[in-house]
Amino acid sequence: MQNGTHVFASLTTSAQKVRNSADGVQGEIPEVLSVFHACLQVGRVERAGVILKRVLDSASASEEDVISLHTQYLRASAEQIILNPSQPGKDAIHRWFELEILKKGLPFNAEMMAYMLKASLQARDEKIGGNQKRLVKRYMSMVEGEAGLEVLGTGLLSGEELNRINHICPAYNLAGGFEISFDQETEENHKTTSKGRSKKTKLPGVKPTQQKGLGLKSLRKSLSIFSSLPAHGLSMSEMNIEERREIQKQLEDDAVTSALERWREESMNLKKMGLDSSLQTKSLGARMWKWQQHMEQDLREEIARVEAAEKLDVGRRTPEDLERLIYGPFLRILPANKLSAVTILTVMAAFGSQGSDKGLYLGNTILSIAGAVEDESILEAVNETNRRAVWSKNSKDRIQIDNLKKLMKTRGPGSGARLMKAMKKSNYQSSAQHSKGEQSIVGNTPYITSGWPTSTKAKLGAFLMSSLIKVAKVPVTLQHSETQQMMTQLQPAISHSFSYRMGKKYGVVVANKALAEAMRREPVHSLLAKHLPMVVQPDKWTLFNKGGFIVHPSKLIRVKSGNTDQKYYAEAALGQGDLTDICKGLDVLGQTEWKINKGVFDVMLEAWNTGEAIGNIAPESPKLEVPREPDSSRDPLERRRWIRAVKTVENLRTGLHSQRCFQNFQLEIARALRDETFYFPHNMDFRGRAYPIPPYLNHMGADHCRGLLKFGVGKELGPNGLKWLKIQLANVFGFDKASLKEREQFADDNISSIYDSATNALNGSRWWLEAEDPWQCLAACIELRNALESPDPSRFISHLPVHQDGTCNGLQHYAALGGDRWGAKQVNLEPGDRPADVYSAVAELVKESIKKDLAKKDPCALHLDGKITRKTVKQTVMTNVYGVTFIGAKEQVKKQLVAAQIPLSGNMTYAALAAYIATKIFDALANMFRGAHDIQYWFGECANRITTCLTPEQISRLEAEFDKPAVKEPRQRAAASHRMEMATQFRSTVIWTTPLNMPVVQPYRQLKSKAVITTMQKISLSEPNRHLPVSKRKQLQGFPPNFVHSLDATHMLLSALKCDEQGLNFAAVHDSFWTHAADIEKMNLVLRDSFIKIHSEDVIGRLAAEFEARYRGCMYLAHVKKSSPAGKEILKWRRINKKAKGHEATVGDETNKLHKHHELVLERKRQRLLSSSNPDDVEEGKKIVTPTTIFSQLSPTETDLVNDPDLKNLAIGEIPKRDRSSASAQEAESSDHSTEEGMSSASTLDFESEARELTVDEDAEVTPELHENEMSVFERSLKPQEDKRVADKVPVWLPLTFPAVPKKGDFDVSRLKDSQYFFS
Repeated sequence: MQNGTHVFASLTTSAQKVRNSADGVQGEIPEVLSVFHACLQVGRVERAGVILKRVLDSASASEEDVISLHTQYLRASAEQIILNPSQPGKDAIHRWFELEILKKGLPFNAEMMAYMLKASLQARDEKIGGNQKRLVKRYMSMVEGEAGLEVLGTGLLSGEELNRINHICPAYNLAGGFEISFDQETEENHKTTSKGRSKKTKLPGVKPTQQKGLGLKSLRKSLSIFSSLPAHGLSMSEMNIEERREIQKQLEDDAVTSALERWREESMNLKKMGLDSSLQTKSLGARMWKWQQHMEQDLREEIARVEAAEKLDVGRRTPEDLERLIYGPFLRILPANKLSAVTILTVMAAFGSQGSDKGLYLGNTILSIAGAVEDESILEAVNETNRRAVWSKNSKDRIQIDNLKKLMKTRGPGSGARLMKAMKKSNYQSSAQHSKGEQSIVGNTPYITSGWPTSTKAKLGAFLMSSLIKVAKVPVTLQHSETQQMMTQLQPAISHSFSYRMGKKYGVVVANKALAEAMRREPVHSLLAKHLPMVVQPDKWTLFNKGGFIVHPSKLIRVKSGNTDQKYYAEAALGQGDLTDICKGLDVLGQTEWKINKGVFDVMLEAWNTGEAIGNIAPESPKLEVPREPDSSRDPLERRRWIRAVKTVENLRTGLHSQRCFQNFQLEIARALRDETFYFPHNMDFRGRAYPIPPYLNHMGADHCRGLLKFGVGKELGPNGLKWLKIQLANVFGFDKASLKEREQFADDNISSIYDSATNALNGSRWWLEAEDPWQCLAACIELRNALESPDPSRFISHLPVHQDGTCNGLQHYAALGGDRWGAKQVNLEPGDRPADVYSAVAELVKESIKKDLAKKDPCALHLDGKITRKTVKQTVMTNVYGVTFIGAKEQVKKQLVAAQIPLSGNMTYAALAAYIATKIFDALANMFRGAHDIQYWFGECANRITTCLTPEQISRLEAEFDKPAVKEPRQRAAASHRMEMATQFRSTVIWTTPLNMPVVQPYRQLKSKAVITTMQKISLSEPNRHLPVSKRKQLQGFPPNFVHSLDATHMLLSALKCDEQGLNFAAVHDSFWTHAADIEKMNLVLRDSFIKIHSEDVIGRLAAEFEARYRGCMYLAHVKKSSPAGKEILKWRRINKKAKGHEATVGDETNKLHKHHELVLERKRQRLLSSSNPDDVEEGKKIVTPTTIFSQLSPTETDLVNDPDLKNLAIGEIPKRDRSSASAQEAESSDHSTEEGMSSASTLDFESEARELTVDEDAEVTPELHENEMSVFERSLKPQEDKRVADKVPVWLPLTFPAVPKKGDFDVSRLKDSQYFFS
């Protein structure tokens, strides 16, 4: 028998369509199936049956898909006749089984038969004229022997049902085995906790930032559990682990329910005050409560219209009725109050995260709404299934709702269905573990087999969005134009509009100004439930979605929507045990105990309550001067500059207020946890970099967050700990470029200031505020003072984390990979008496180059002589290793020049000076890290070949298509064309394995747009899919920095494991590692040993070998120089064979089917013949000539291949020729006066939003030529089109091989063993 739990894949991604359906549902198969599942979920089984018949009649489906759909239908039918018994319903399920399954010759499985038995037991007994026994005997006769035992052992039948079956069919003798499971009940134990009140002095409250509503109150309510425990004679410190876990569960609350309670409370408060009018409702929460009430009524009215549409005859249905038939069933899945609340929460959260004064793209917004509804519907379905008590307590159809919530809480909208698929899969993979007594969190909710199709989500989300727009109102006070009296009226809170971007029209959702202002007063953080630190150790990571929080854990790896490849590879690696060390490393990070540093917190609380800007605390009332408005008769450009300056001030004011609101939340959390021990569960991104999951307060936060935190477990300083406390103080002060002895002396020299800061932080000299990281400096001052005042400093128990930071960690890895002796010295891989500083070294090289140009009277050198500092080059050096473009580097340097206010003369511009300096920086890095330069170029070439290859499976499908006879029917021809396209798309992404066996899959793919007509507008949706072609350019640019990130992540996790083995506390912020002062020297040894362990192996050689194995059998599309012997011979061969396969070929045309399809099939045939054991086949294969054989004979060393232009700016210090020439032109000719304009800061290249880095310098007269992908549609239309027919290259399919690994330099990484400044 087949497994009925199969999660079908082919139909859910099928492009087949249901047309002219009698039940009114039509469209692509995935859309229709989503309606089928919705009907099952809301109990409309009869309509679901009609839809299922239509789907199976219209679509070509695999047997497994058909069985899965029938199984789900039978399950819903069985449940329906149990909950709502009716004779027609009982007859219908048996009739369906006879006519749709048995009569059509479909095989049935154990799960189907269990449902039929369950339905049979609902029939009347023979004593009263029924046929119960006959039905049971009939179905049991179909599954005799082992098959019958399999049916009875599915867990779908309750103990009572099994007993009844046993009496009717006693052959199985099941007595005793199932009675126990039927009678077992899980009961909650009321635990007795220790009593006795702890007396504490009253702690001042955190002065709230002015924000209307109960958002802050909601957070305080969540945190009140910590203050209420002592009042009841309870103490967290005296609780056992189970009691603490119960407290933790209470903290992980449900967002929607909490929001509804908060809105209702605000509305009730206003009622008590006599302010029940909509015009008087100023609280944002109370307004949302009213929106929710009105939207709930609107949804009920729409559901009534849906029911009316379903009853109409086919010919009488309007287009609106047909739309209702699609999204209508989904409106019934959730209660109307919850459906409206989810919609409001999602929209308001989107406004809060993207800016309430900015419009939201309609497509993104409606998909987010539908995704959130989908997640809630899954929880609702599981909850309802469990509540109905239809299924056995041991059934896989029963899921613990708390465990499901914990797997969904931290995911983005729409993650629930993907989670259910993973849960089903892991249910069977981990059944052995569960049989050993581990708690199963997995179950089977049959309606939820795949995510809702994007088009269905768009229709549902659009209706919910339009409903919210219709009901959401805000009061706006205006002045009457005639009477001049002030009047208040209700206006739409949200409106639907359009905007244009790069020549394209987009639908947007815009907030009313009054709503935007209200959201500025009450920030979005109050609208969403966020994770707090845990009060118990996080659960260990055991599965991809099991670990971390107790009720609401996250995923092991943070993957974005559509990046399913990373998830599949990770799950496979987990199943093989390859991620054991990764999971243990994350567990080590999560089990580190933390406490609030009370000394720092008390000072911070006092500083906060003053409202002043102290350290990085945002001021309560910032003093920002708005420039005076110029006279209207002045130059229009001056007025534009004034408007820009006013906007800058207002943006700064808004930013400071948002920052203070966020810090308000952080301080509330710190205050609540002031006496508690807590933990930060960790997960990682797709490269393996670890991050704490709680977003508000964690050690990766800003300076004030790090200053607030200390280790929960202290350790005696011992003989050397005091020295490292002093060095920690010097480091956070900013005196971190000196030797260790000098840093220690720095603390001794400033001991009076340290004491003053520790004892009189706000009323003394405030020396600590002069530090780079003032709050961390204050923490060090307090710890150092306490140690020095103790009777024996070596016995002082210190809780302060002491940091050891890497020296430009990315360059450290590159220097080791490339064996660059000079570069290794600059990043402290070589032992030295003083710490080397790569930024200072690059600055010195730039200065030397400027001096040489000074002798030539270079105008840029004349301006910059003596003006270059370490700060000028630091950001560019730091980001060069992570892929910053030359254009981005210029912006970074220009920002520093403007900040330094370097004077200009003549026509000299900051843009020209920035281009000049950026060129010098790139040249210095290229010389300093020669080996790394070559490795980065090798990375790019490998990625280029991988992203232009076809896999053996694709080539086989292509062969199959060529062997098929030609078809004339349009539908068949379109399907064949689609299959051909799928077979020839470049879909291979760059994948590698880290030294800790974690597979890394780059997620960059091209997004495919699809037009969907909704109730609001026609929307073009881009749906991520692993079957989409890759984005070659992003794959190339992302690979070098992502590979280095995966190495530094490996170094961190390996160090965490080794430190844990030696009993060291360990925490990390990427390349900054923390432990107790007493253990710094031990940790440094671990850091050096771990780095040496990684780089003592041939990292690049191993990567090359992995590529060869992973992509074996692939063919990639290379380009040969047209003028080369190989190029000429290939062109000659194509002219002779231009009629091959009936395709007309044009020489040089890259898109013609001859070389793109037929040549590949011909080459595959040749390879297959050569590998045959038949000598005749081998001889025939040798006679076949293809462009591949021509190239291998005439250019065996690949010297005739054309390099991809995208590789030109990948390597360290590499400047594309066009950018270098542009830089020279800028030096010679520029009329930029950029000091009058605000400079936009350049950020490092973010491969998930890289457009920020590719901003062109608008101030320069000579603008660098843009890559075509960087141009707007308008710019591309003006660009002269290159004639590809005469391009100097010839495409050819070649077996995927990789270039030779670059030769490594002579640096010996083992010398690192003696480098005390590697991390310092």
